[in-house]
Amino acid sequence: MNAPPSFESFLLFEGEKKIVVEQDTKVPNAAIFTVNKEDHTLGNMIRCQLLKDPNVLFAGYKQPHPLEHKFILRIQTTPTYSPQDALMHAITDLISELSLLEERFRVIFVYFKLLEKQI
Repeated sequence: MNAPPSFESFLLFEGEKKIVVEQDTKVPNAAIFTVNKEDHTLGNMIRCQLLKDPNVLFAGYKQPHPLEHKFILRIQTTPTYSPQDALMHAITDLISELSLLEERFRVIFVYFKLLEKQI
């Protein structure tokens, strides 16, 4: 089979960085982030969160190849806001939203367990 070993999808190799940042020279106030050992799940979540920010002019991602476990995220912001700041705020907001989702899920789960016992 041509698929790489499954451990390559989540383990960083020696010297490999989780995120590599480079400035986009074609567009002002833009950066390209290569995120290793992640896929569309995280890429799309971050892109959607970035697009909620009024200081973000463009946010898009692509996965270079289906067998490569990385995605490339391109962010362009207003001149007063850096792409790195936009990414940090998006990740912080995502963590908050996911924590709230988990909390609400646990409450509803307990509620339905109690309902189940009453029936």
